[in-house]
Amino acid sequence: MIVVRQAEERGHANYGWLNTYHTFSFANYYDPSYLGFRSLRVINEDRVTAGAGFGTHGHKDMEIITYVLEGSLEHKDSIGTGSIIQPGEVQRMSAGTGILHSEFNPSQADSVHFLQIWILPDRKDVKPSYEQQKFELEKTPGELKLIASPDGRDKSVTVHQDINLYAGILDTGDRIFYSLKPQRHAWIQVAKGAIHVNGNLLDTSDGAAISEETQLTIEAKEKAEILLFDLA
Repeated sequence: MIVVRQAEERGHANYGWLNTYHTFSFANYYDPSYLGFRSLRVINEDRVTAGAGFGTHGHKDMEIITYVLEGSLEHKDSIGTGSIIQPGEVQRMSAGTGILHSEFNPSQADSVHFLQIWILPDRKDVKPSYEQQKFELEKTPGELKLIASPDGRDKSVTVHQDINLYAGILDTGDRIFYSLKPQRHAWIQVAKGAIHVNGNLLDTSDGAAISEETQLTIEAKEKAEILLFDLA
């Protein structure tokens, strides 16, 4: 079963400095049909104008992944981390017992476009931690690369949940086959471009919830960048 979540159906808010779309219920947007999917709780697509950002705020008991599509994002937190996240890099922050952080667009000229992903952890009150890794997806077009996993294998960032997150850049006509094990589920998010998943069209910013499928065929209708979540 594949249920497509079209981009225009998402929650939306525009604060001037922040233009944000919510795949799942978030902040003032509430849809009882979209409270999350399995352990996946948030996929927000954010655009932040030059020099603006999120001031210091707190999180607890959440695995947070930031995936930058264009521009750069500056991160600072209460455990001493300071970094710049750019396209091709993945940030993982485990909030655990509690963490404060800020996120700003350091550019005075360009906006930043990114996805922020929240995953419910498999246990509470872990020690807060931070990790950042670079993945050169453009060097391996037509392939899915593991970028987050529970054991950090293949240089992926480590999350406290039974989830494997893949990213890939596909050229037009590229085809990927992905097998789902029994009792596993998937969410596919199209960051850019357009694909077909088992015949279902997903355009830019569309997502799809996938259950009771064993084999996925992903074909690029046009050049695309995608995320695939393999979930318990």
